[in-house]
Amino acid sequence: MSRQILVTGATGAVGRQVASQLLEAGAGVRALTRGTADLPSAVEGVRGDLSRPGSLDGAAEGVEAVFLVWPFASVEGLEPVLRTAAGHARRVVYLSSAAVRDHEREAERLIARSGLEWTILRPHAFAANTLRWAEQIRARGVVRGPYGRAAMSPVHERDIAAVAVRALTRDGHAGAVYELTGPHSLTQAEQARVIGEVIGEPVHWEEAPAQDARREMLARGWPAEVVDGILSAQAEMAGGPAPVTATVEQVTGSGARTFRAWVAEHAHAFRRRDHRADGPLPAGRPPR
Repeated sequence: MSRQILVTGATGAVGRQVASQLLEAGAGVRALTRGTADLPSAVEGVRGDLSRPGSLDGAAEGVEAVFLVWPFASVEGLEPVLRTAAGHARRVVYLSSAAVRDHEREAERLIARSGLEWTILRPHAFAANTLRWAEQIRARGVVRGPYGRAAMSPVHERDIAAVAVRALTRDGHAGAVYELTGPHSLTQAEQARVIGEVIGEPVHWEEAPAQDARREMLARGWPAEVVDGILSAQAEMAGGPAPVTATVEQVTGSGARTFRAWVAEHAHAFRRRDHRADGPLPAGRPPR
């Protein structure tokens, strides 16, 4: 019988890849979902919600490992979840972040004392974050935002998942904290340019005041502390190249995928709907 692994957050960008790659590795996959989910037929979906104590009881029965995404800005309720996991599983892989926000740091601390073999993943900026620009790019061929010089090393969700799968299915990763990046440091403006090159339609960065971006995010309902944290981090990133690690290759044996490769896989999200194969359409006016 193949090993059973529980995946939380299985409908997210990383969790979906973890489930898919686990299946490819021959593992049995159980996904904790709050409702009907579009998952591969080979995945066993189990109804549950991490915010409800005891929700994990049935889902964790018989599993060897847990891929844990904790989607809350507080660790309240995490300890009983970890106790349940430790009563069934041997190891846990937790998706944290390179920012290591206060709740993530506390979650890492609780996991380290849970009695489980643990591995922490700290990915840098997801390449998929640029999907938030898609509407602007389709409409005008422009990305308008603050801190165009903010440098990041965008990481492909497939690579994050590949590291997670190694840690879930193989020995030798207990107690490891993996900082994950893509292979290149790119500013936000450079990322916009790469998107344009891949889709064949020029894309320009249009610098905007940070206060304008702050107003827009607050108007969308984002908490003020989150907005200020994002803008503060971007301001710091404008000071120089982003760190680049070789962790993906060291763990998986394959080099991290480039941002250009990620864009090629998602080009349809950025192209105008009336894009023709015989040549690019005129883009929106360039910034002054």
